[in-house]
Amino acid sequence: MHIEPKVAPSALQKLAPSVGALGQRGLRAGLVIGALVFSPVGQAIDFGPFSLNGFAKVEVSRASKICGGGPVNTLSTVGEAGSSACQLFPGENRERPWADALVVGREYGTRNGHITLAQPYLGAKFDLPRGFKLQGLLSQRWRDGKIDIPGVWYERNIALSHEDYGSLRVGAFPTRAWSFADYPFGGDFGGGDTWASTGAGYGLNTRAVRYTARTLDVYDGDLVLEVTWDQGDTAFKKNKPRFIELWARYYRGDLKLDAMFQDARNGPPVSWGHAPFTGVFYDAQYDAKIGGSGQSMAMLMARYPVTSNIEVGAGVRYNRWSGAYAVCIDFIDGQCRYNNFFNADFFGKDANGVASPGYPVRTYDWTAGVRYVKGPWSASTGVVYLSKGRTSNPSPRGQGNSLIRVTLGGGYSFGNGWVVSAGVNASAYGQQPQAWGCNDPQNREIGSCTLGPRSAPDNNSGGGDSRVSRYSNGVSAGVTYSF
Repeated sequence: MHIEPKVAPSALQKLAPSVGALGQRGLRAGLVIGALVFSPVGQAIDFGPFSLNGFAKVEVSRASKICGGGPVNTLSTVGEAGSSACQLFPGENRERPWADALVVGREYGTRNGHITLAQPYLGAKFDLPRGFKLQGLLSQRWRDGKIDIPGVWYERNIALSHEDYGSLRVGAFPTRAWSFADYPFGGDFGGGDTWASTGAGYGLNTRAVRYTARTLDVYDGDLVLEVTWDQGDTAFKKNKPRFIELWARYYRGDLKLDAMFQDARNGPPVSWGHAPFTGVFYDAQYDAKIGGSGQSMAMLMARYPVTSNIEVGAGVRYNRWSGAYAVCIDFIDGQCRYNNFFNADFFGKDANGVASPGYPVRTYDWTAGVRYVKGPWSASTGVVYLSKGRTSNPSPRGQGNSLIRVTLGGGYSFGNGWVVSAGVNASAYGQQPQAWGCNDPQNREIGSCTLGPRSAPDNNSGGGDSRVSRYSNGVSAGVTYSF
């Protein structure tokens, strides 16, 4: 059955990046904002109460099993480059069954890629009476000269803090689940975007309030507790967005533990751990026609220095999605516009007779790595595993597939903020691509393709496209400057 694309991709669908493989995609150049309140990173430029710091990064790569058509941006958005360019309808989100089909005869091979990133941080800090401090932070990220996620700030917030009472921050900022998993954890141990930007969590808070308690002395260690609440897109009245994140950090001696839990309702139904928390659809005028959805995530990450030069790290994550049914909400030029559905049995019915129902799905993912540092030199190796999904959905939407990805990398710091790095990676999906369906113009039945794992936002999470190759590999090299 040939299904025409009868919906324009939502804004979020256009933004969801391929977390596949082209090099070290963990955005290692991201800078850490202090666990409690903003503190300058690197060689910040200070002028009075204001400070300016940030980073810029250039990376080139070469990867296998990539669709033809010219150079590939290693952090491209879906539809612009990469294996998605081989989709018959390249701009479509993987949840759309018509996005499964590939262009017949399009070649896959080894291709070059590149990426440039830049992100400045403008901070302000004022001392108030009685030990209080007022702080502000403004930051945006540019990817290849364009704003990374149009309409969404990485940092735009103010905070009031006191060493005895903790801190209260209001505005836009990264979630703990994405930011800590991305950097330093993902960057240090090689997991990168394959760990940080997958799963059921969200990565950016947009209209949030965060309270961080003062550090507590617990069992000869330091404990920090924090809660974040986000109201998302307030234009939705029927499907009101709601987000809560709990974070606990415990340090005892050399052992470091970070635990995060997110529970969200009526945010974008996605498996892109970098996604901003907004609304269940990109246009609130369709609020009354759309059903709600929810997703949650629990994660624990640990790191421990075995020696003064060697550190080990490990993480485990539980993901759950409620699923979201598919419904035609409008017609444009005679074509149907659909909502953002997730893990749906398109054209099917559930036991209650609901058409195209969305089904709950769960996954369990893990990562582990080793890092070696000696003077200006560093090296690391890591592995990320995205598990099969557990769901009652009778339509195969990737729940039977898994991914294991191994990286090996190293770097050298020249000082003054300059770091060069290089790495290699190899990936394997759990399922062998089928020899029919995606590449057969006479057989484009729903579910005939071997899709990527449910924890991943696309079919390219391992580097190569899961619909055409089980294995892929790549190399990368880059330069990062932090100031």
